[in-house]
Amino acid sequence: MAVKTRVLKAVLGLMALCLAGYIVGPPLYWHLLEGLAAVSRSSSSSSCPPCICDCDSQPLLTIPQGLSNASFADCAKRDPDVSEDTQKNFAELLLEELKLREAEALENQQRGDMALLEAKKMTSQYQKEADKCNSGMETCEEAREKAEAILLAQKRLTAMWELRARQRGWKEGTERSHPQ
Repeated sequence: MAVKTRVLKAVLGLMALCLAGYIVGPPLYWHLLEGLAAVSRSSSSSSCPPCICDCDSQPLLTIPQGLSNASFADCAKRDPDVSEDTQKNFAELLLEELKLREAEALENQQRGDMALLEAKKMTSQYQKEADKCNSGMETCEEAREKAEAILLAQKRLTAMWELRARQRGWKEGTERSHPQ
């Protein structure tokens, strides 16, 4: 059972690592790409400044000039400080989620261990009852065999006495009264 527990722990650990890689991997990949792009941009001289936004130049909806709000257009721009804080918060949330799932997995494992222990106790109890039953059956079988042997001996003894009585003139169904 210790081997099964170790295997279960290894599988849960592997699942936790895979989940962490699945959750944290893509943001790290994009940060790495952005870093490489920044390094390549700084090393090569370019005639135009780097693009701040990767959205289309034409908005999907056009708002009439009198109703437009200049701050609305600023929403689409990328703010590096806000983005960095958002990424940090996202990473913290992911880390917290991972810790919660790990705690839940440990709790489930403890419940499983308790259920396994309870099942072992019940198995032991049933095994004891089965052993008692088998012992009682053996005792009964021995007593039956002894009784059968005694009955056979009594039948032989009865047959011998009946033979002697017939040899002396006894017949079944007739009774003689002996004077005393």
